[in-house]
Amino acid sequence: MTLLNIWHYVVLGVIFFIFVSGVIASLKQNDAKMKYSMLFSITLITIFLAVFSVFVVDKYTKKVELYKLKNKRILGIGKIIYTGVVKNVGNYPIGKVTFDIKLVNKGHATGNVKGGNFYKPSGFISFFSGGFNRNSKPQTIEKEFIVAKNLKPGQSKHFRVYFDYPPYFSSTAHFAKVWGH
Repeated sequence: MTLLNIWHYVVLGVIFFIFVSGVIASLKQNDAKMKYSMLFSITLITIFLAVFSVFVVDKYTKKVELYKLKNKRILGIGKIIYTGVVKNVGNYPIGKVTFDIKLVNKGHATGNVKGGNFYKPSGFISFFSGGFNRNSKPQTIEKEFIVAKNLKPGQSKHFRVYFDYPPYFSSTAHFAKVWGH
């Protein structure tokens, strides 16, 4: 579970007030069909608002930045290692910090694009072309890692993650991002 801060409780309190008001208004109705449809509607709307508001408050209160990102490819075992520092630059604690790294093989990010780089057969065509033991080599790899937990405001933490590096990648573009939740 993510850490909740004061703004989560304020927003959830307002949504609870809306829910109670809607329930009271629906119970005052004389028509049974109208009463049940209003109860169902107010319940559905407040659940949607509560879930949506948690994500919105997280986005604006939990701020994390990435520093000193470095990578090293280890050819002997076919892996790539990323090291860096994540820091909570917001005013509230962060439950988890997620590091996302996306590797794109040459051509897609460097401007050397050929017609066959983006085409990937699907549906009817893949039924015929994919069944002949043809190995598909993905040109984009994206990995997510939880690199820190329970970061207090101003606190930073070093991390190291590693994963398999495709041997056919060359001139790879790296796209990294972090976020707190």
